[in-house]
Amino acid sequence: MNVALTAVGKLRLGVNIDHVATVRNARGSPYPSPLRAALLAESAGADGITAHLREDRRHISDSDIEELVRELNLPLNLELAATAEMCEIALRHRPHAVCIVPERREELTTEAGLDVITHRLRLHGFVKPLRDAGSRVSIFIGAVPDQIRAAFDIGAEVVELHTGAYCDAHIEGDFVARDSELRRITAAAEFATGLGLEVHAGHGLTYDTVKPVAAISGIRELNIGHFLISEAVFRGLAGAVAEMRRLMDEARNGSRQ
Repeated sequence: MNVALTAVGKLRLGVNIDHVATVRNARGSPYPSPLRAALLAESAGADGITAHLREDRRHISDSDIEELVRELNLPLNLELAATAEMCEIALRHRPHAVCIVPERREELTTEAGLDVITHRLRLHGFVKPLRDAGSRVSIFIGAVPDQIRAAFDIGAEVVELHTGAYCDAHIEGDFVARDSELRRITAAAEFATGLGLEVHAGHGLTYDTVKPVAAISGIRELNIGHFLISEAVFRGLAGAVAEMRRLMDEARNGSRQ
């Protein structure tokens, strides 16, 4: 697999293609193709592709992962729960990155960051073999210093900060809560960077909410999916990704962080 990595210092955009598979699975058809979506995202300025292989296989399938690993030129970020089955799959495919996420079958989407403190010992045993196999290991986590330190302690190289509460507050018009959440994310990114962790962020980001997060200089990558697939209905996936790329670059280039 020929993996093209982006230049140091650039704010990377990872496009999550899960919900292309959601549309496909709604009819049990072979289309739309997650791989085709990934290739379109690459052509429009994505720096990586994210796919969440859930235990119940509600969207991305095992065959999707096999195809993405075989065909992608961009780095693949494989999201998964910390289970023996998922560890075996990740070790077999050895993606560029593995992001460990909390997962409950009854949830519609990932609702919060992983509680690393409570599950420290189990997660430590999950992280090491993935790192030994050559994958970068990330933890999807809330903007909480104690949780970030725990992620560092168990050997994670990256933390991905959950931006859902920030985005929800914006949608609800609670701008006091929104700005408070943004300050928490900013402080968490600074704390994690100080520990030597690379910082990513994502969940619920849209054109209206991405720029303040993209302007945080400590954040190196944003992972965005559901909004981009939704926007693709109206402007096409390449156009949706290109506009997100433009907004991110505009915010980063004008950042005072």
